[in-house]
Amino acid sequence: MLRAFLSSLGQLADPPILKVLGKSLAATLAIVILLGAAFWWAVTSLAASWGWGANGGFAVAAGAAMIAVISAWLLFRVVAVAVIGLFADAVVEAVERRHYPEALARARPVSLARTVHMGLASAGRALLFNLLALPVYLALLVTGIGTVALFVVVNALLLGRDLGEMVAARHMDSSAIRGWLGTTRTSRFALGLVVTGLFVVPVAGLLAPILGAAMATHLFHGRDE
Repeated sequence: MLRAFLSSLGQLADPPILKVLGKSLAATLAIVILLGAAFWWAVTSLAASWGWGANGGFAVAAGAAMIAVISAWLLFRVVAVAVIGLFADAVVEAVERRHYPEALARARPVSLARTVHMGLASAGRALLFNLLALPVYLALLVTGIGTVALFVVVNALLLGRDLGEMVAARHMDSSAIRGWLGTTRTSRFALGLVVTGLFVVPVAGLLAPILGAAMATHLFHGRDE
């Protein structure tokens, strides 16, 4: 996994990857900002309907802003992975061109319909499982470390699947992908741990989806060597 990380980090300056980085960051930040604004509007509108705005307008606005920021931060990982799914082909292709040219020759482009389906499925799983874990997150909040540890484990499992599937889709049909997912749980979990760790680090989280897609490519082809 260290080799995959270092190789992926060293390829960040490749023009195709820089292009994807710019497009995916712009799209992700735009969506997250819009979602944050929607949360702020929903909270302030709800407060106004309950008559709170007239009694504590500044406090309500500040509270709504805080909720919006926290919500946007929590949704960043969900949105970022869904967005990178739309551009993952270019990242995977760049890594295959440099490191796995024979695999690139055998690869087949992923259709837009399948790409969108995988992105929506990824976002749906992330929202569902994190919402299911939310009561436990809150219960463990008093420990601090416990909440972070559970968040990392849940999202490592999800990210390992999502990123691996992005690469496998270029080389396998659906039944073969299911088989591959079943035999790579440990390595994909390790991949997910690294990428989830990047997501919780300021600034590094912006690079996490790109690095994750590149590392998943090394993971997939590394098993064939």
